Amino acid sequence: MALRLPAGIFRAMRPPQWAKNALVFAAPVAAGVMTEADKLRPTLLAFVCFCLAASGTYLLNDVRDVESDRKHPTKRNRPIAAGIVPARVAVLCAVALIAISLLLAATVNSGLLLTMGAYLVLTTTYVVYLKFQPILDIVAVAAGYVVRTIAGATAARVPISPWFFVVTSFGALLMVAGKREGEATELDVDAADIRPTLGVYTPSYLTYLRSVSSGVVLVSYCLWAFESAGSAPDSLAGLAHQRVVSDVSSVLFRVSIVPFVIAILRYALLLDQGEGSEPEKLVMHDRTLQVAGLVWAIIYACGVYLTNS
Repeated sequence: MALRLPAGIFRAMRPPQWAKNALVFAAPVAAGVMTEADKLRPTLLAFVCFCLAASGTYLLNDVRDVESDRKHPTKRNRPIAAGIVPARVAVLCAVALIAISLLLAATVNSGLLLTMGAYLVLTTTYVVYLKFQPILDIVAVAAGYVVRTIAGATAARVPISPWFFVVTSFGALLMVAGKREGEATELDVDAADIRPTLGVYTPSYLTYLRSVSSGVVLVSYCLWAFESAGSAPDSLAGLAHQRVVSDVSSVLFRVSIVPFVIAILRYALLLDQGEGSEPEKLVMHDRTLQVAGLVWAIIYACGVYLTNS
């Protein structure tokens, strides 16, 4: 038991979910500042802060949902639901993790501390109330992803493009809508008992939500890409070789639309097949999605590098 408890606590912290916190790098990467030490260090610290805070909220969530998790086909194996980690121990660990995350954020800057505070208020409200409210539960989870991107921007002190904000917001909404749809498919008749809001959402409503979200994501990314392409000549005007670099970077931003669209369409297909209940596993195991994402990242990163060179 002594050996099982530490391992159980670590598993209850859900390390695989830490991949979501990589969103803190999105704004600094888009701004092309990740090669600067004074930007990289605070962004890395923001990532650590979110890993700690998110794990703390996961522990509190599992304590709150222990009875419903025991009815779930897979969540019943979570350490708290399985009785490996006592609820009291989980709460103490959660408080410690959250406190450490706030102290660490305070060493970066006040902006990150405020953002972390907003995230914790959001997640706490979600655990206590919002997760039981239709629509608000989806918006709250999606907002958690958006706050991560804001945290990266505040930590590195870089501005956020309005189109970047729209893309991340509706991209998160698409992911959460697909998650709810996947959960409804997996749980079938038990869905409403385990997650009450699933008894309210109809398949047609979740399909509608996915359609709206994916449509906005695609259009807003195209506008963002063209905005980025249009800004390159202004920053690189002058010498002939700079104009050539500017032209290349503009083309790269526009070309990045192709793999981005492929990735979104592929993700939408997987969601339509009912595979979206665990987005992080979906992204890690689908080769087509990975290739499209990698190609997009390379093209966009080259465009950002040339623009800032």
